[in-house]
Amino acid sequence: MALEHAILVSLLEQPGSGYELARRFDRSIGRFWTATHQQIYRVLRRMEADGWVAAQEVSQDGRPDKKVYSAAEAGRAALAGWLREPVEPETVRHELAVKIRAAAFDDPAALISEVERHREGHAALLARYLHGEQRDFPDATALDAGQQLQHVVLRGGIEYERMTLAWLDDVLATLRRLSSAG
Repeated sequence: MALEHAILVSLLEQPGSGYELARRFDRSIGRFWTATHQQIYRVLRRMEADGWVAAQEVSQDGRPDKKVYSAAEAGRAALAGWLREPVEPETVRHELAVKIRAAAFDDPAALISEVERHREGHAALLARYLHGEQRDFPDATALDAGQQLQHVVLRGGIEYERMTLAWLDDVLATLRRLSSAG
């Protein structure tokens, strides 16, 4: 997937300025596809030049004008073509998992604080996801098709974080057990 596809999805959900789009990435899309504000602006300019997005100048009182972007027909066609392409399973590179295996050749206790740090990060992310779910989807029975698909992706993120936390708890218990036995 290219950043262009993530931007098109966001613009089809709701047109917006580059700034608004960057904030959406920070708030929701960025959970699954990250991009810096500079990357978003650079790709938006290229997409506009390629005819994938249209921009409308909007004047603002007391502030500079802004461009509001929306998906153009060429962008919709590109997204439809991409949607039909197969997706290969991702190859996972997990440095922490390699370190956990390496602990067999050193002191397993040396990894406990690092695993705890990872656990804290995943717990915080899970809390953000759950807060976002309550904020954005308070009544799951009243969602349109787009909202249902947004919600199912978020639920996948929630379950991934729950699984990761359970695994990290297992890792910590194992490291502690091995530390006390050795």
